[in-house]
Amino acid sequence: MPAKYKDIQFEVTDRVARITFARPPLNVFSISMMKEITDAINGLVSMQDVCAIVFAAQASTHTFSAGVSVEEHRIETVYQMLEGFHGIFRALNIASKPVVALVAGAALGGGCELVAFADIVIATRSARFGQPEIKLGVFPPVAAVILPRVIGEKKAREMILTGELITADAALAAGLVSHVVADNELEKKAEEVLGQLRQMSAPALETTRFAMTQTWGLSFDEALKRTEDIYLNRLMTLKDPQEGVEAFIAKRLPKWKHK
Repeated sequence: MPAKYKDIQFEVTDRVARITFARPPLNVFSISMMKEITDAINGLVSMQDVCAIVFAAQASTHTFSAGVSVEEHRIETVYQMLEGFHGIFRALNIASKPVVALVAGAALGGGCELVAFADIVIATRSARFGQPEIKLGVFPPVAAVILPRVIGEKKAREMILTGELITADAALAAGLVSHVVADNELEKKAEEVLGQLRQMSAPALETTRFAMTQTWGLSFDEALKRTEDIYLNRLMTLKDPQEGVEAFIAKRLPKWKHK
């Protein structure tokens, strides 16, 4: 199901939606490009059988993304820039489908924030990550919220306050990246991970991701009550959990209805 956009490529194949950045040479996010990304994500909300959203870059660009356009940080466009960029993350939370990022080359600024937000990140050994916004006299709002939760408070503060770049191996050690592979094995590892997700019920994946994001910042008791409510009143109203239990008891593979 290909869709025509100017700065991205978008298709859904075998239950996986793939958004490919196609704005050479550095895949810098312009306001118009961010609107395209959000539009593509919004179109997935009604696709119940889609089990994952993949972000990647065209191989010819050699960069995942160098972040949001510096020119659009100007005072006359900064509101639209933030609205457009943050709209991507709000749309991803509404869709609540697992997010997989495939990183070859640099993921800087907004590119690194998207990596931090992803559920599973596969990077080539030559990939680099960083939040260099402080060098322009600004800071990354999404990273300020997400990065401490992903890699820990101290390392997040160091990355954001110094603007340092880190290697793929350092990102793996910090927990920013899930897997590091050779440069020619990115797609192979991606298919391995996506193969695992394709075996799952898409609504069950969505509900699980929703439960995890809904408990951020809550006390243990409040978080547990919230997940109990989601489990009983959202998950268990679906058909797939019942099918999963019945299949286990019958010692057969489940036949997901994605409902």
